[in-house]
Amino acid sequence: MPRLGLAAAALVIVADWIVKWWAIGALGGDLYGIEVLPFFNLVLVWNRGISFGMFGGGAVAPWLLAVVALGVTLALFIWLRKVVSRLVAVAIGLVIGGALGNVVDRFKYGAVADFIDIHWGDYHWPAFNLADAAISVGVVILLIDALLIGSERHK
Repeated sequence: MPRLGLAAAALVIVADWIVKWWAIGALGGDLYGIEVLPFFNLVLVWNRGISFGMFGGGAVAPWLLAVVALGVTLALFIWLRKVVSRLVAVAIGLVIGGALGNVVDRFKYGAVADFIDIHWGDYHWPAFNLADAAISVGVVILLIDALLIGSERHK
């Protein structure tokens, strides 16, 4: 299972890098972004904090957040080595890939490049990126497995 999880992580890292490379180049000089659908825009935002920009600020924050993310990634890798479920292996891989994708941004730019803007009228969800989406999907799968599927395995 570790190979499956690591393959998922590698896929996320590569896809995230390619999409961020495009977004930074295409949106870097556009202050207003690009409207794709009435509820979906592409706009480049540099996130110096954690999820939704919380705790952003200061020169040490990007490095501290990157170190924390690397620690979490190491713990997830240790967990991945013991997993027997394909679904859980992929979910852990999604989280690892997303975390490492954002760590690369923190080391390279001092912030994470977010560019997906989902909104309803004037209410905007905080901008996010492919790595964030992979982390979210991975965590949801792990929660579903722990609460529903995993409990069935132990009966």
